[in-house]
Amino acid sequence: MSLDSLLALLGIVMASAWTPGPNNMMLAASGVNYGFRATLPHVFGVALGFGFMIFTISLGLGSVFIRFPILHEILRWGGAIMLVWVAWKIATAKRPGEAGVATKPFTFLQAAAFQWINPKAWIMCISISAQFLAPEKPLLSAAIMAGVSSLGGITSASGWAWFGMLLARWLHTPMRLRIFNWSMAAIILLGVAVVVFGDL
Repeated sequence: MSLDSLLALLGIVMASAWTPGPNNMMLAASGVNYGFRATLPHVFGVALGFGFMIFTISLGLGSVFIRFPILHEILRWGGAIMLVWVAWKIATAKRPGEAGVATKPFTFLQAAAFQWINPKAWIMCISISAQFLAPEKPLLSAAIMAGVSSLGGITSASGWAWFGMLLARWLHTPMRLRIFNWSMAAIILLGVAVVVFGDL
């Protein structure tokens, strides 16, 4: 991969990774509700999970989904259901230490697995691999895309979680925290509506 292509890839990944989406809303909410340190497994799960996803999609798994469109529909609706559940969990989250709190932040594996039903992750994977996969060196170019994507994911995921942790200082009252959590849930639900009903 040429230096120009690498810089273009880096720019696209950074811009895409930092824009609001399900991962970033969940990370900000986790930073608010659980703190930065407790959110780190979620951060690494997003970054490395997406890197692994783009690596496998680039090496041909994407063609399976093109050949069998029903799998795309299953993922689309499964992802929508999962995101509605995540939005509900965020909207009803209580601050750790409150009576009745049974929630906890995403684990590494949960966050990594979530990438496979995240509509934004699929769009990024297909778009990036279509642009930057070199047919003459598929393994190398897929590894480069995975590495750059993981780097972008680490910066954005930790940035959004850090932002959430800093925001928690302002959200120290139950009403402010409730409004924040409802807002994050509403943004996720809006994204679900766009993905599910955007083609209708």
